[in-house]
Amino acid sequence: MTSTIRQIALLFAFLLLGFAPAASAQPTTAERTAAEIVRDAVDYWRDTGSETYSEMVVHRPSWERAMSMHGWTQGMNKSLIRFTAPARDAGNASLTVDDEVWTFSPKVNRIIKIPPSMKSQSWMGSDFSYRDLARADDIVDDYNHRLLRTERADEHDVYVVESVPLESAPVVWGREVLRIRDDNVMLQHLFYDQDNKLVKKMTSTEIRAFGEKLYPAIMRMEKVEEVDEWTEVRTSKAEFGVSVPDYVFTLSNLRNPRSGR
Repeated sequence: MTSTIRQIALLFAFLLLGFAPAASAQPTTAERTAAEIVRDAVDYWRDTGSETYSEMVVHRPSWERAMSMHGWTQGMNKSLIRFTAPARDAGNASLTVDDEVWTFSPKVNRIIKIPPSMKSQSWMGSDFSYRDLARADDIVDDYNHRLLRTERADEHDVYVVESVPLESAPVVWGREVLRIRDDNVMLQHLFYDQDNKLVKKMTSTEIRAFGEKLYPAIMRMEKVEEVDEWTEVRTSKAEFGVSVPDYVFTLSNLRNPRSGR
């Protein structure tokens, strides 16, 4: 499975599902393999279902742009992000189901399916790509994982895991490095190209409780070679472990939202 709404959003989010609360005891590193650490983090990030309210801020040296978003996810393979402000962006939306990504623009009243060749392109002019829109399980199934080291930060063990794609995996990265806390919170995600050069990184900050779940209030994606250019997804409200109706993740609802979804 290719990574499609992973993130922001990355992305967001990134960008953006029932689990025990983060405070529940986790097995020690010796009891969990590197692959299990990654799987637990991805599961924790997505939960069975989620609903979030957030703001995406795209920053450049000479300007800054902010957009409000309302998002839903279901399991590992479904997500919908709908923009609510400013007026020029309101109504724009992105839907991901399995490997497929669609966008809707009310200005042209048209749904566009994003081909695989375009999934690495910028999403809504941000530093997130279409591949970053949701954390899918491809990084678990299509990668080999190795625990590089264990660090200590803010009274937590932090596992640094290297994830290298299988030769058959349809991914663009040479390797990825994840920093994951012992309570499954993803702190950082580094992306390296085929020449082992760091290209971009996503960093989670201001980790706080949303209900019973610890979650980063801010996720920043930035390209390493671009100075003072970054995109942040700032979550103001989030509910996890919620039941989201199946109709939310349909093309019909993408164009004509029902009940505020």
